[in-house]
Amino acid sequence: MKSLIKLKYIVFLLIATFTLSCSRADEDEDVLSQEDISNIILNVKDDATGITTTYNYTVNSTTNPDIKLTDGKTYTVNAVFLNGNEDETESIKEAKDEHFLLFDFQNSNIGLERIDDESSTNSDGIKIGLKTKWTVNKAKDGVNPQLILTVIHDPVSVNVGEPGKEFGSVIGGETDAMATYSISN
Repeated sequence: MKSLIKLKYIVFLLIATFTLSCSRADEDEDVLSQEDISNIILNVKDDATGITTTYNYTVNSTTNPDIKLTDGKTYTVNAVFLNGNEDETESIKEAKDEHFLLFDFQNSNIGLERIDDESSTNSDGIKIGLKTKWTVNKAKDGVNPQLILTVIHDPVSVNVGEPGKEFGSVIGGETDAMATYSISN
């Protein structure tokens, strides 16, 4: 009888040990979860004037920032990710092989080129999209023009995409964060 009690005790300890060893605390610290991003900021610089305008999207906000663009102009855009006052952009750069940004321009005719430097280009030579150049053919090309910016974590494969309304595609991965910006003239 005592050996049966010991066996039950040993089985219980093994199950408890296995359960604790599989906790989320063992995940890589460089995993950036959506809970760690409170704001997605786009710094949009008019290439002709050099004037930069900041558009701050607050995660889970009911209002979207309105990005004002002029047809025929080009803009250099830097994306910044915050957790409160803490800049999480460096975390994305440190894990650049695990992140990719998707740009979906809806009802706008905007060309996009990824111009990331080495700090945000992954080991396959793919620029993840923290720094981009936008060429505005027609800012408002339909009803409710907008940009949906999505940060994907751990995609199986990525493609920078062809010019069109959406720039970039992924297979697999999870959404770390998503922001919607209105677009106007």
